[in-house]
Amino acid sequence: MGSTGHSSPGPAAARAGAGSRLLPTLAGIAFLLAAWEAAATIVGKELVLPAPVEVLSSAIALYPTRGFLLDLGATFLRGLAAFALSAVLGVAAGLASDLRPAFGAALAPLLSVIRATPVLALVLIALLWFPSGFVPVFSAFLMAFPIMVTSAAEGSRAADPRLLEMAALFRVPKRRLLLELRLPAAAPHLASGARSALGLCWKVVVAGEILSQPTRAIGRGMQDSRVMLETASVFAWALAAVLLCGLTEWAFSFATRRFRRGL
Repeated sequence: MGSTGHSSPGPAAARAGAGSRLLPTLAGIAFLLAAWEAAATIVGKELVLPAPVEVLSSAIALYPTRGFLLDLGATFLRGLAAFALSAVLGVAAGLASDLRPAFGAALAPLLSVIRATPVLALVLIALLWFPSGFVPVFSAFLMAFPIMVTSAAEGSRAADPRLLEMAALFRVPKRRLLLELRLPAAAPHLASGARSALGLCWKVVVAGEILSQPTRAIGRGMQDSRVMLETASVFAWALAAVLLCGLTEWAFSFATRRFRRGL
């Protein structure tokens, strides 16, 4: 007897779906480039708005250099450190907030203050406390932390209450309850929150680097190019940050899909 349940899409269907999205994506990119080219033509000043081909030329000259690769690596490590800290501490705090409402109530004012604080103000305050290289990490961690706390708390609350009651009835150990019930229930929320936190980390890290000026950083390269009035180079550095953010988010989404298929 055949199954009456809904089967998940197979690899062929997934490839077909990806193929159907490719053309609109390329069309959107082409539209943005055309609009950018038109705006650059109307402005007529490379110092204000360079054309796409000028930015591409600057990027081709910049990206293979050793200095750029060192800057890229330093920014990547800062973003990765900030994301890892926010994920580990945020998930722990979020789960604790759901399991211990008093802890959640005590943590809520801190999360509200962090959410309401402008990024630049946070970076400027961090400059008073930390070395320049750690300022972007601290700032990005604080901005991403509330996202992970909220995602973990909401995910923990998504666990089936009937299973929780049954586990309490049979006195299932808390560690097993956490690993086998609450965390699996929270996984979709955590994946969504982690992707948002990851993208935010890159933006805040680069903003923090622009202000704190560590020795090696994409943000420092952007600021140095701005001071030298090399606008095309500023755009090339910014493009590197965009690509770094986009590639890491794609890699995270790819790994998440593979993990879900393996479950």
